[in-house]
Amino acid sequence: MSYKHIIFDIDGTMLNTETADMLATQETIFQLTGEKKSIDYFRFTFGIPNSVVFPQLGIEDVEKASLMWAENYSKHHSTLKLFDGIQDVLNVLKSKGHILGIVTSKSRREFNADFATFGLEHLFGTVICVDDSPRPKPNPDPVLEYLKRTKAEKSETIYIGDTAYDAQTAHSAGIDFGLAVWGAHNWEQIKAEYYLKKPDDILNLV
Repeated sequence: MSYKHIIFDIDGTMLNTETADMLATQETIFQLTGEKKSIDYFRFTFGIPNSVVFPQLGIEDVEKASLMWAENYSKHHSTLKLFDGIQDVLNVLKSKGHILGIVTSKSRREFNADFATFGLEHLFGTVICVDDSPRPKPNPDPVLEYLKRTKAEKSETIYIGDTAYDAQTAHSAGIDFGLAVWGAHNWEQIKAEYYLKKPDDILNLV
């Protein structure tokens, strides 16, 4: 099937942010609790909004924790990088007339500080950040907000992401999902219409 609208997640899909994300979470929890847990302990939190993550980690003051996390994350900004091949794929999709969008768990401030600095923002027509819909992923709200703003048909839209949360968001909104295996953990356990081993595989969908 050829899709008119191709929506992308950011973290773990277009941008490799895992090192910065995990270190920031590890450091924030240490500062708040005095517990030094391994990076692997926090893998399950990757790509999930802080408003969801910190309560799961037993932190009640989410606002305070989020501010600390943002400060810690900024210290590791130099580790952020685009996945190999993703920029070329985006350019090809755009040149073929596909409409590209973003649905991310990043706040608008985080989006501007992280992704926008790579100079790809002009390729995307509609960007839905965590503050643009009532509920975050894995609820359908962010994708539904994208569909509302763009008037896209569900049958002509696909969401590409790297986590089970991304898959749940797409499926609960009634659209197809392509799993970015290159950024996923335990990808065999995630339900998807397409398992994309490398960014170039996206071109096979169109």
